[in-house]
Amino acid sequence: MTTMTDTTAAVREFKMPDVGEGLTEAEILKWYVAAGDTVTDGQVVCEVETAKAAVELPIPFDGTVRELRFAEGTTVDVGQVIITVDVSGGAAPAPEAAPPAPAAAPEPAPSAEPAAPAGRQPVLVGYGVAESSTKRRARKQVPGQADPSPAAAAVQAELNGHSAPPAPEAAAAAPAGTRPLAKPPVRKLAKDLGVDLATVTPTGPDGVITREDVHAAVAPAPEPAAPVAAAVQEPVAVVAGDARETRIPVKGVRKATAQAMVSSAFTAPHVTEFVTVDVTRTMKLVEELKQDRAFEGLRVNPLLLISKALLVAIRRNPEVNAAWDEANQEIVQKHYVNLGIAAATPRGLIVPNIKDAHAQTLPELAASLGELVSTAREGRTSPGAMQGGTVTITNIGVFGIDTGTPILNPGESAILAVGAIKLQPWVHKGKVKPRQVTTLGLSFDHRLVDGELGSKVLGDVAAILEQPKRLMTWA
Repeated sequence: MTTMTDTTAAVREFKMPDVGEGLTEAEILKWYVAAGDTVTDGQVVCEVETAKAAVELPIPFDGTVRELRFAEGTTVDVGQVIITVDVSGGAAPAPEAAPPAPAAAPEPAPSAEPAAPAGRQPVLVGYGVAESSTKRRARKQVPGQADPSPAAAAVQAELNGHSAPPAPEAAAAAPAGTRPLAKPPVRKLAKDLGVDLATVTPTGPDGVITREDVHAAVAPAPEPAAPVAAAVQEPVAVVAGDARETRIPVKGVRKATAQAMVSSAFTAPHVTEFVTVDVTRTMKLVEELKQDRAFEGLRVNPLLLISKALLVAIRRNPEVNAAWDEANQEIVQKHYVNLGIAAATPRGLIVPNIKDAHAQTLPELAASLGELVSTAREGRTSPGAMQGGTVTITNIGVFGIDTGTPILNPGESAILAVGAIKLQPWVHKGKVKPRQVTTLGLSFDHRLVDGELGSKVLGDVAAILEQPKRLMTWA
């Protein structure tokens, strides 16, 4: 099903869908069509980036593009119309500039008709957006850019070759003697920054002060507004006048990662344990598997056997594969393993996971790892691939790092950091010999995993990598 409506009998609107469960906005990265182009059902018309991934959006009907509502680099709320298509079969009519948005939406008139039952709206990708009476926060603005509604109108006018409609005046600060409207986190932020909320100009709905308003109150005065065309372009690093600082907008995957890591670090009590192990036999097995016909066309590397070792260790210690349910005060024991693999991409760190990795054979696991890595590098990882993970592996050894204290992926019980595999002097059979050695670090949620259980899991992984034949005897 798709997110679309009729504007006239011949014009269809396509709205920004919820491309991931619960997401509220997405940034338009690239348009693949322009006004006047012919499109067909299923044709990809644009690429958008959410807080989780970059996703291509196909159009759900045939016709001629009438207008693009937003320029590349614009962040759009889920449910807003992003493109209209003339489906009558004739030439696209001349596009018109969008009228300026009113300062405040009028209250809906009472209706005698019973309200439709609440539910999720049909969307193009994902499960949809739950209907809610809550109001979305005001979006952070690019310095020099007007509020979202006038900006959207300006974007459309720029795209369609018309002048921009006049922007409404900004909301005034709270009148003297009244208590400014702001949520508790915003009040705390203002207190921490030493900002008097009575002096802050609100931009949120109904005069509510947002976090962005507080930050704007302590930021230096902005430069004169740039032309409309510059205002709607993708934000770039802003260099200060003395060229001693560079400010980079935090958004998309990097913003989501930052929020998730802060939440994880200050919610789950982390414990990290380390072990250094001789993996010479594992490295020999890797070379042998590369010659095995069962792995023909598959990428075989140490990460494959490390992943399998962790899966076996979880099978031997199933209590480690769990999650903490704060609302119900329960520990949720999981009888499946969705194995996350941390991947560095140009847009930031993402953690896609292999669904039901515990049930895969070694060749199947090799194929899944290869597909996961290649998809992440191409920036095509879907939001669904990053949901539902249970444990994660982060291979920091590829950067030449020996070890680290990884932060848990939110909602997961453990994360294994794998250090660089290096040739080092090692006591082997009573003699000092050069051996392939690495250090493993396992971080776990101490609410779920105590020291004994965490030590058993890490010890089992190390034992398998030291004697990989245990992959058969223990499995």
